[in-house]
Amino acid sequence: MAVSTRGDYASRALLSLTLNDEGFPTSVRDIATRTGLPQPYLEQILLALKGAGLVKSKRGVGGGYVLAKAAEEITIGAIVSAVDGPIGLGDFGQPHQDNACDHEGQCVLLSIWSDVSVLMQKRLDSYTLAQVADIAKAKERWPDSTSGI
Repeated sequence: MAVSTRGDYASRALLSLTLNDEGFPTSVRDIATRTGLPQPYLEQILLALKGAGLVKSKRGVGGGYVLAKAAEEITIGAIVSAVDGPIGLGDFGQPHQDNACDHEGQCVLLSIWSDVSVLMQKRLDSYTLAQVADIAKAKERWPDSTSGI
C-alpha cells in the first residue's frame, strides 16, 4: 500500500491549518501558498475533508477553512481514510474460516494481508495532527522508522 497523493496533500493541508491556527479561517489560497500544493486540487481535497467532518468552512470575506475538531482528536489515519477510503493492502476479502480455502494457500495469505492492513491503520491512527505539529516545530522527536511498531 502506498499513501496516495490525495492522502499526502490532505495531511499537509491539515498540518498547515494546525501549524498556523490563529483562531480564524484560512483561505485555500493561503494553504496552497504555504504548502506548495496546487490550489484547484487542494479545493477538491478540502471538500472531501469537510464531508468527513474534519474541517469546517466559512464563505465570503474572511472565509476559509478551520479544523472541525481539536488537532489532538484528528489522526493521520482519519485524514488518509477520508480522502482515500479504508486503509489496506488491497481488496482481497476476508480469510475463509475453518480452512475452507478455495485455492491452495489462499487463506493464509488473506489472513496476512488483513493483519498487515490492521497494523497500518493502527500505526497511522497513532499520530495526531497535534503530535505531527509538535514534531514539525521540533518539540518532539521524529518517528524512528527503524524501531518497528
